[in-house]
Amino acid sequence: MSTPARKRVIFDTDIGIDDAMALLFLHYSPDVELVAITSVAGNASIDDTTRNALHVKERFGIAAPVHRGAARASGPALGEGYPDFVHGRNGLGDLAFDEPALREDPLPAAEAIVALAMAHPGELSLVAVGRLTNIAAALALCPRLPQLLREVVVMGGVFGVDGQGGNVSPVAEANIAGDPAAADAVFVSGMPLTLVGLDVTAKTRMDESFIRQLRERAGDAGEFIYRTTRLYFDFYEQSDGSRDCPIHDSSAVACLLAPSLYRTRSRVVRVAIGGIAIGQTVAGEPGADYVSDAWREAPPLQICVDVDADAVRQLYLETLALAGKGGGR
Repeated sequence: MSTPARKRVIFDTDIGIDDAMALLFLHYSPDVELVAITSVAGNASIDDTTRNALHVKERFGIAAPVHRGAARASGPALGEGYPDFVHGRNGLGDLAFDEPALREDPLPAAEAIVALAMAHPGELSLVAVGRLTNIAAALALCPRLPQLLREVVVMGGVFGVDGQGGNVSPVAEANIAGDPAAADAVFVSGMPLTLVGLDVTAKTRMDESFIRQLRERAGDAGEFIYRTTRLYFDFYEQSDGSRDCPIHDSSAVACLLAPSLYRTRSRVVRVAIGGIAIGQTVAGEPGADYVSDAWREAPPLQICVDVDADAVRQLYLETLALAGKGGGR
C-alpha cells in the first residue's frame, strides 16, 4: 500500500506565542512538507513577526524560507498598536534571543504565495493564522488564486455558536478585525476555505499540566513552548481567572491534519468593514434569497461549529513528542 503524500503547506502568520506553537506543529508533523512561511503584522510589528519566524526557523532547523509580508492593514481596522499585554513586546512572550543569523527571502509574501501556487497548481494547502492582508494582496495579484490552491484553512472569526462572543469586541475576533476588508475579499473569492473560529478554539484549551507534558516529552521544542507561554498564561489568569488558555492557531493546523475532529457547516460569510460591528463575521444560508446582493456574491465556505477537543490536544502532544525522539526534520 502506498503512503499518502504529505500536505505541502504555506503558513501565513503574525507569529506570536500560539503561532509559534502552530509552526512547530507543522514542522514536526510527518504528514506535512512546509514550503514557505509568510509573515504579517498583527501580534507584533512586521519587523518582530519576521524576526520571530526566522528565530523559530533557525532554532528548530526548519527548511522553509521566510517571506516578509504586510506591515499594516489594507484598510480601516479595529484598534491600534499590538497586543503586547498578551504576547509580550517582541511577540514571543519577551523571550530573549540573539538576532537570527538567517535572513528572509527577498520575495515579498504575497508574490511568494502567487509564485508557489502557480508553480504547483492544485497541490498547496494554505494555513493562515493572522490577518488576511497577505492573502488578499495575493488574490489581487492573481485572481485565479482560488483555483490554484488545494485548500485554505483560516484561524479567524466567530459565529455565536453556544453563545460564543468575540475577543476584541462582543462580535469580532482579532484576526478578522485586524483587517476586515482583506478578510471579506478572501471570503467571497471562492477559495476552498474552512474557517476555524473562536466557536471551536475557545473550547480547545491547554493548561499547565498539558504544557508540563510537552516540556517533558518534546525536547527543546517543549522547553521553548514552556518558556514562551509564561506570559500567555499570566494574561489569561488575570483576564479569565483560570490558568489555562485557548489553543487558537494550532487548531487551524489540527483541522488541516485531522478534519474529522471538527464538525462544519456550509455558509456564505461576509465581514462588517465599518461601524460598531467592524470585524464581525456574518454567516448566511447558501442560496437564501436575501434582500442584499452582498450575499449573492459570496460562494459558500465551511465554518467549524464543534470539535473533539481532547483529540486535538492528543494529536498536538503526540506530534510534538516526535521532537523529543529526534523526529524533527
